[in-house]
Amino acid sequence: MNITEINSKIQSQKETLLKHPLYEKVKTIEDLHQFLECHVYAVWDFMSLLKALQSKLTCTTTPWFASSNPETRYLINEIVLAEESDLTLDGKRLSHFEMYVDAMNYCGANTEEVDAFLKNVIDTKNIFIAIKQSNLHPKIKAFLDFTFRVIEEGKTHKIAACFTFGREDLIPNMFTEILKNFQRNFPETDLSKLIYYFERHIELDADEHGPMAMQMINELCDNDSQKWNDVEEVSILALEKRIGLWDAIEEKIQASLALA
Repeated sequence: MNITEINSKIQSQKETLLKHPLYEKVKTIEDLHQFLECHVYAVWDFMSLLKALQSKLTCTTTPWFASSNPETRYLINEIVLAEESDLTLDGKRLSHFEMYVDAMNYCGANTEEVDAFLKNVIDTKNIFIAIKQSNLHPKIKAFLDFTFRVIEEGKTHKIAACFTFGREDLIPNMFTEILKNFQRNFPETDLSKLIYYFERHIELDADEHGPMAMQMINELCDNDSQKWNDVEEVSILALEKRIGLWDAIEEKIQASLALA
């Protein structure tokens, strides 16, 4: 098996995501806030997948020893550099998660729930307890639980599959166009930081991180058919959980409309 075959196997799930009716439901600033307040968890757990890969593929402890594969070491460190310390719109250095939360605050979205969730992760010292105790939509809980089950299992190629095939490249370019239309139609809400975040992420994914992540999968699986089968299975599950996340956001927007 190879990358081309994996992409073929997961095509139907990717199509479901790219054509999800959620995008047509985001019509007002309030709808956008609902989207951001749910999607932020995907931005956060993406960073957790990334750091799990860095822990597996590079040396992050002392005494230092060179990790076994210089190519994957380079690839993951390059991705970490950009994702954890990128340049913001105003020239500061922040992680993409911090950029996202800053953009949420800037456009009036509520960050209290995600702040409380992260505080509970710290307080409980157990991500699974924090997920269970949260008031998040069940499908958002399932999305997060799946990510951290993959991380906890500790199989590097499975973590890489979740990272590579189930993540941020699944937000289409058209979403940035939706944001730009919002900016024109609702000029009183400043979406500049949010637009910058999505444009930056799409740019990095297409030009650098996407190809790097694919190369990482090739390096990790090589000629091991069982690993390729695992990658296929995890990728499909990750995409199904991502569809569940999109369903959850759509349901929350619909529920808000019913109450209006």
